[in-house]
Amino acid sequence: MLLNYNPKDCLPSAEDLPDSDDTPVDNELQDLIPHLLQSILALIWSDRQDWYFGVDMGIYYDPYEPAIVPDGFLSIGVPRIIDEDLRLSYVLWEEQKVPILVLEVVSHKRRKEYTQKKDFYAEMGILYYVIYNPLRKRKPRLEVYQLNNGNYELLQGETIWLSELNIGIGKETGIYQGIEREWLYWYDEKGQRYLTPEERIKSEGEERQKKGEIEGKQNLILGQLQRKLGNISLKTEQKIKQLSSSQLDKLSLALFDFTDLDGLNQWLDER
Repeated sequence: MLLNYNPKDCLPSAEDLPDSDDTPVDNELQDLIPHLLQSILALIWSDRQDWYFGVDMGIYYDPYEPAIVPDGFLSIGVPRIIDEDLRLSYVLWEEQKVPILVLEVVSHKRRKEYTQKKDFYAEMGILYYVIYNPLRKRKPRLEVYQLNNGNYELLQGETIWLSELNIGIGKETGIYQGIEREWLYWYDEKGQRYLTPEERIKSEGEERQKKGEIEGKQNLILGQLQRKLGNISLKTEQKIKQLSSSQLDKLSLALFDFTDLDGLNQWLDER
């Protein structure tokens, strides 16, 4: 593994190395799961440019050895974008940073995730090793290991907090690309799951719709009050606009009993 790059060594660059091992993934989950984690991270770290999440990308650790290709990996302290062509591969003697986290998704075709790869990632110095095995029935499907004195130790918990990243990782049932099943997600320090891009779009749409409905109620009630009681002061109008949707519904019924503005203001003050 080479991190000390000497230009005089004329080591191959990312452009000189194969950017694929031409080996197809064993199943679709090995592509979808890391891409979901990548897309969520792009939202919650949108203001940061010091990280990179690779999916099915070769990590070159020695110019004389083929790349190792995890299903996903995260590096911190590297440029998120190098240039307009983006990364072809992750070359350690160019990046000068070992990934801090590696993800492997186990399929029917085992690839020594629990043995050879585990030892190799420990030797590389990768802090967190995440294994997700959707085929398991009795043992935990998600295991997260942390490197300690050269050996991996299993971290405990349903949602595992990664202190060096200030983020958690866990699993739960959800919908991604229209597929309902168990997925891996990122979590905050309170154990709350971060939304996916699809969920955020839906949530923002619902918020806009809710806001529009409330504004529609406000305008309707203000119009009815003005027709019945005359001009409404700006202060009273602001009080009405601070009411919740359910309170606006109650006001729409109560306004028929008001005979003057004092009655309206008394009703508002009681709320």
